[in-house]
Formats: sequence, C-alpha cells, structure tokens
Amino acid sequence: MLRKILMGITVLALLAPLAPVASAQTVDELIAKNIEAKGGLAKIKAVKSMRATGKMIGGPGMEFPFVMMNKRPKSTRMEFTFQGMTGMQVYDGKTAWMSMPFAGKKEPEVMPPDESKMLEEQADFDGPLVDYKEKGHTVELVGKEQVEGADAYKLKVTLKGGDVRHIYLDAE
Repeated sequence: MLRKILMGITVLALLAPLAPVASAQTVDELIAKNIEAKGGLAKIKAVKSMRATGKMIGGPGMEFPFVMMNKRPKSTRMEFTFQGMTGMQVYDGKTAWMSMPFAGKKEPEVMPPDESKMLEEQADFDGPLVDYKEKGHTVELVGKEQVEGADAYKLKVTLKGGDVRHIYLDAE
C-alpha cells in the first residue's frame, strides 16, 4: 500500500512540471495592459477635458440630475439640481469650495478638509493607476475575484495620503 502511495506521489511529482503554469503578472504589467486596452497612454493623455451627465438616486423617488466636468491637470466641477436649485462642488487644483443653496447657503464656501480631499481625488484626471509611482501611491495585487460573473484582478491602491481604494481590472 505504501509503495502505491509513493508511486502515486512520484508520478504526480513528475507530471507537475508538465502542468500548465499560470504566468504570474506583476502589478505594473497588469496596469500597462489595462492602459493599452484603453487605447494607450498617449491617447489617454491627449484627452484634455471631459463631461459626464447622469442622475444620482437619493432614495425612493428622489433623483438628482448632475453634470460633472473635469479638466487637466486637476480641476473638477460637479453641478447637481435638487428642489429646483443647483448646487455645485468645485476643485481648481488648490482649493475646493461648494455652493449649496438648498441648504440655505447662497454664498460659496470653502469645503471642509475631508470633503476637499475627496474632490481632489476626483480631480485626478487619469485615475490613481496611471503614473501611480510619480503620484506617491502604492499598488498591490491582492488576487483574482469574480465580479458580475467575470474574473477580475483585485488591486489594493494606497493613496499618497494613506487612504486605501480597491480597483478591479478585467482579467481578459
């Protein structure tokens, strides 16, 4: 019996090197592949501004139309409508401010540091992965997970200020 077990282990040990080995990819290789899938770094950097529109859902029957605009290098502006009034959050690369007329504040005011930090992150035109080392971020490959039925690489991004984000990249 022991001989059969040992023979089985020996056979498995001999076959193991012939089994297909998944190629281990580094974080930098995964990010480079993702950038190429988006058209390449040159095309990404050629985009100077963008505008997105949509609706935020605030609860049953509550929708808030919004317009978000970003401009290089680090400017963002979001306008949203609530109760017939338009509020806005703006970051110009240095200062974040907001105007919330539906909250009784008609004059723009500087945003608190925690909200300002969020807006500064949103103003990063290319997102945290592009040039992450130059931005002072670190990125780790956590593993692979299923996201809506598809394999995805899970990356842990630690931003320069210490905040952690998880980003999923399609494994294809």
